[in-house]
Amino acid sequence: MEVVVSVNRISLEVTPQQRQAAADAIAQVRAALPALARLQPGERRELHGFGAANEVFARATVRALQAHPHLVPANMDLAGAQADLDALDALRPLLEAVRLLEAELEDTVALLAHDAVDFAYDGYQLLKLSGNSDNALDALRRDIGAQFRRRRQGKPQLEAPVAG
Repeated sequence: MEVVVSVNRISLEVTPQQRQAAADAIAQVRAALPALARLQPGERRELHGFGAANEVFARATVRALQAHPHLVPANMDLAGAQADLDALDALRPLLEAVRLLEAELEDTVALLAHDAVDFAYDGYQLLKLSGNSDNALDALRRDIGAQFRRRRQGKPQLEAPVAG
C-alpha cells in the first residue's frame, strides 16, 4: 500500500521577537486611539445601522443644519455630529487595514492548522501500517485513534430497511 504524503501548504516561523514586535504594535495602536469604544454583548443590536442610505441621510442632514444653524436648538450638538463624521472618516481606512490583517492572520492560521492535521492523518496511517510488531507503538496508535471511535459512536445508527 502506497502512503500519500501530505503537502505542506505554508511554512512559517514566528520568532519570539516577531511575536513581541507585533504585540507591541497592537499596544501602540491602542495607545494612539485611547477613546476606542467597547460595546457590551447585545448593545450593537440597539444601535442605528450605518449603511449607505443612512450615511447619505446623516451627512446630508448635518450639512443642511450647518447651512442653517438658526434651526438648531442649543441642546443639539451639531459640532459633535460633524466631529463624529470626521472621526468615522479617519477610522475607516484603519478599520479596513485591520480587517485585511485579520483575514490574513485567519487564513495563515487555517493553513497552518490544515498542514498539521494533514500531516497527522498521513502519520497515523503509517502507525496503522506498522501493525502489532511493537506493543508500545500499537498502544499509542490506539490512544490516538480513540478520538475517531468516540466521534463515530456518538452518531445515531441508521436502521436497516424492513422488508415487507
